[in-house]
Amino acid sequence: MSTPPRHGGQPGRSTTPGRTGKTGKTGQGGKSGRPGKPYRRPRKDPVRILAFEALRAVDERDAYANLVLPPLLRKAREKDPDEGGLDARDAALATELVYGTLRWQGTYDAIIAECVDRPLRQVDPPVLDVLSLGAHQLLGTRIPQHAAVSATVELARVVLGDGRAKFVNAVLRRITADDLEGWLERVAPPYEEDPEEHLALRHAHPRWVVSALWDALPARARQGGGRADITALLEADNERPEVTLVARPGRASVEELSTGETAPGRWSPYAVRMAEGGEPGALDAVREGRAGVQDEGSQLVALALADAPVEGGSDRHWLDVCAGPGGKAALLGALAAGRGATLLAAEKQPHRARLVARALEGNPGPWAAVSADGTRPAWRPGSFDRVLVDVPCTGLGALRRRPEARWRRTPEDLAGFAPLQRGLLRQAVAAARVGGVVAYATCSPHLAETRAVVDDVLRGMEKDPRGPAVDLLDARPLLPGVPELGEGPDVQLWPHLHGTDAMYLALLRRTA
Repeated sequence: MSTPPRHGGQPGRSTTPGRTGKTGKTGQGGKSGRPGKPYRRPRKDPVRILAFEALRAVDERDAYANLVLPPLLRKAREKDPDEGGLDARDAALATELVYGTLRWQGTYDAIIAECVDRPLRQVDPPVLDVLSLGAHQLLGTRIPQHAAVSATVELARVVLGDGRAKFVNAVLRRITADDLEGWLERVAPPYEEDPEEHLALRHAHPRWVVSALWDALPARARQGGGRADITALLEADNERPEVTLVARPGRASVEELSTGETAPGRWSPYAVRMAEGGEPGALDAVREGRAGVQDEGSQLVALALADAPVEGGSDRHWLDVCAGPGGKAALLGALAAGRGATLLAAEKQPHRARLVARALEGNPGPWAAVSADGTRPAWRPGSFDRVLVDVPCTGLGALRRRPEARWRRTPEDLAGFAPLQRGLLRQAVAAARVGGVVAYATCSPHLAETRAVVDDVLRGMEKDPRGPAVDLLDARPLLPGVPELGEGPDVQLWPHLHGTDAMYLALLRRTA
């Protein structure tokens, strides 16, 4: 059985027992040692201490590693090496420890559970974080066993105290009894007996996510021989994604972003892929907002909407309904400016609306960024020629970038998003003029967030003779050169097939 999620599963839960129990305050417990042996202060390893701090932030504050880790690394890089500062190699190791530990959390939990003498839920969360860091060094990196155990025990002495460090040492030595493959043979059931649980533990995804992804894959993956497809997808979710840049048209060019450490995008004419370790902020165009970091899947969604044929009337008024934090809005705004069109970018949360305005600053054409709720529009119906509604979702399409999200999300989250997604799409259709086009997008392949939403809204419109009417457009021709787009008319992108996030796109033209 899959181990229950830890990180982010209980926002705001108290984790103080792990720090203020019998061993005293953090790093000050248990100085007993053997009789006659002088006490040795634990050695502080800035790399592992930083990794531990990032994991605690993810757990305690329900934060995301891709938001927590960069400022921690930046602060550490600014320090003198003698005061705990990190160089580039140290920063790379800290990044691997954090992301690897979060990505494989469920599998490591199952292995750790075999090595402790109590239910895992009774292990204090900070202790469990240290154990997971140790497990990843032992099972997921090339760090020698003795070094991984020694460094993790020293970390435990610093952040947990000597008493809990002994517990950590004992558990890690049990883990060294086998490698990852050997442990998987122990904890994962045979594929023939329970395919979903087998895949869940072998590829570090919750069982319900494995099931949902399998259902959403193209038909071939669900009709015999589908193990290869789902395995390829799960493996792609566990790979470190490339950093992809977008050159915003009229503001920057692909040539300007191209260096010896970049390669052209696969599908988007505005995309540039950076080599591993490349720093986007080192490029003038990125610092000045003329280019940005944006997955090619997101670029393709914006490009498809911009290229979809509208019928009758003008093509001068574009709307982005859920624009935060502003990546797609910035690309749409640049495309609109090139055609003499205006973009209105709306975002419900004021702080995110400010991020949208910042992304649009310097756009050569007219634009406006407003704080507005797309389910209660501040604009007149039928006002726009093109409308993008990239709805809030579970984010299961971006598990490569946010590895903790797989353990944080639950099936119940789907029901929470469902009314909002349907309401936003209905209002987006109402905002379009007759002959205008609406793009429904979401960074999730879950059928409950993709086709089910579109189908439900379409059925509701068919039953209301006084409401708007729409036709589904075939989105595939609007992604030229992109292979394996399925039977249409909607499009689902995949990490293992396209190298993008698992973005979904449906295009609707308002007909009445």
